[in-house]
Amino acid sequence: MGRTLAVRLDSDGDVLLTGPAVRALARTGNPVDLLASPAGAAAARLLPDVAEVLEYSAPWSGFRPPPVDREATSALVDDLAARGYDLAVVFTSFHQSSLPMALLARLAGIERVVATSEDYPGSLLDVRHRRADPPGGGHEVEAAVEVAVAAGAPRPAEQQLRLAVRRPLPPVPAEVAALPPGWVVLHPGASVPSRGLTAEHAGSLAAGLADAGRAVVLTGGPGERELTAAASAAARAAAPGGTVLDLAGRTDLPGLAAVLDAAACVVVGNTGPAHLAAAVGTPVVSLFSPVVPPERWAPYGVPVVLLGDQGAACRGSRARDCPVPGHPCLGSVSPAAVLAAVEELTAGARGIPATVPEPQGGPGCAS
Repeated sequence: MGRTLAVRLDSDGDVLLTGPAVRALARTGNPVDLLASPAGAAAARLLPDVAEVLEYSAPWSGFRPPPVDREATSALVDDLAARGYDLAVVFTSFHQSSLPMALLARLAGIERVVATSEDYPGSLLDVRHRRADPPGGGHEVEAAVEVAVAAGAPRPAEQQLRLAVRRPLPPVPAEVAALPPGWVVLHPGASVPSRGLTAEHAGSLAAGLADAGRAVVLTGGPGERELTAAASAAARAAAPGGTVLDLAGRTDLPGLAAVLDAAACVVVGNTGPAHLAAAVGTPVVSLFSPVVPPERWAPYGVPVVLLGDQGAACRGSRARDCPVPGHPCLGSVSPAAVLAAVEELTAGARGIPATVPEPQGGPGCAS
């Protein structure tokens, strides 16, 4: 029996979006290992049909890539060679190069290497997949599946394109389990500042939901505690009779998945927890900064309402920090708009394929 190496050297959200492609590769009958970055390894361990997760901190990928480490790179090549993979499938986003990883796969003696590449790959790739420029090229989920199919995986049926996580998930914290039905998660932070909310804005959204009778659970990583604490304080001051619970820094990724799974709806920017919510099947109010195209990056496979000015001046710029003072493309989204979106999504059933509706919000940062 052969063995396949899938590679996705990005963050949690990117890894989750690759899940359907990994499952497609596993349907060939060969075990699939996934090589992930330290930032994406926790999500990799949540994916169904991954036999083993390997980690490598690539100097060509990530927000703050490490310096080139000859010893670590040589150790990776030796490890891959010892495992005897006969196929490597390298998954990337449209602005990334697959060729550095393809070279390492070749050095490890992997016989067949498949990836997307706009650059001439020389002898590094056996199958060179091509993807249309934005706004074409399909969603990231669909694009990854196309690479898997090019590598020989069977084409998935539509229902097999849904994101998924391993189950069972851990229990939610007791104070979350005690909340009345219909509570909402608000995740204000993001790994890229241009895609997140300010504490003041998040507080106003939480207050609007709490005033309407929705209990709100604020989530975030350990580095986002200050953000959620400020948002929680602002919300409690504006809606003293409401319920606002701050969970930031208190869950690992499986624990966060459990909280998102139990929520009626998730309000979140374009960041990893948006895709984690989709992976557990929870509807998403997507506060989407247009620095990347929603056609490629909106939450996939669940009911979605997209909010924010998609015609803003930063559209398609991939800016990490908002280039317009006040971050108006998201800041213009009102508590009333978020509450209306939550009410719309929670009135229906889960499991409806994702759509990208007409964006809502104010004029934003359009020039």
